[in-house]
Amino acid sequence: MVKKIIRRLKAITLEADIALLRIVGYIPSHLVRKFFYRIAGIKIGKKGAIHMWASFYDPKNISIGDDTIIGERAVLDGRDILKIGSHVDIASEVMIYNGQHDITDESFKATFEPVVIEDYVFIGPRAIILPGVTLGKGCVVGAGAVVTKNVEPFTIVGGVPAKVIGERKLKNPKYKLGRPALFR
Repeated sequence: MVKKIIRRLKAITLEADIALLRIVGYIPSHLVRKFFYRIAGIKIGKKGAIHMWASFYDPKNISIGDDTIIGERAVLDGRDILKIGSHVDIASEVMIYNGQHDITDESFKATFEPVVIEDYVFIGPRAIILPGVTLGKGCVVGAGAVVTKNVEPFTIVGGVPAKVIGERKLKNPKYKLGRPALFR
C-alpha cells in the first residue's frame, strides 16, 4: 500500500513538472526557457536551442548535444533515454517517442526503448520517430516521415513507413547551425 502511494505521488509530481515546462514553453526568450529546461533535468549542450511550445515526457532522460536546434512544437519523450547529438536540426512539430503500448498484450502495457539521434542529422517538419530507433550520423528524415527502423548514416528516408529514397553526398560535415533566434 505504501509503495503504491509513493509511486502515485511521484507520478503526480512528474505530471506537475511537465505542466510547468509546458507553460515555460510560452516564454518568448530562448535563454529563459533553456534555464528552466536545465533545472528540469534536460541536458542541453553549448549553443543548443529548443524553440517555443515544445512538449516533454519525463525530461530527466533527455540529452541534447552542442549546436543542436529543436523546432517549434516538438515532442521529446524522455520516458527512456533520448540522446540527440551535436549539430542536429530538428524541424517544427517533430515527434520523437520512446514509449508506446504493446497492442498484442492483453493489458495493453506500455513498453519503452531508447532513441538515439547521432550528429549532423536533419529531421524534416512533422516527422515521427518511434521507440528503439537510431538515426545514423548525417542522415536526413523527410517531412512527414514515420521512422520505425534504424536509419544508416548519410541515408535519406521518407514516407510512411520511412524507406530509403536517397543518399546524402556530404560525408564529412563540419557545419555549424548558427546562433538560435533569441525570441523564438
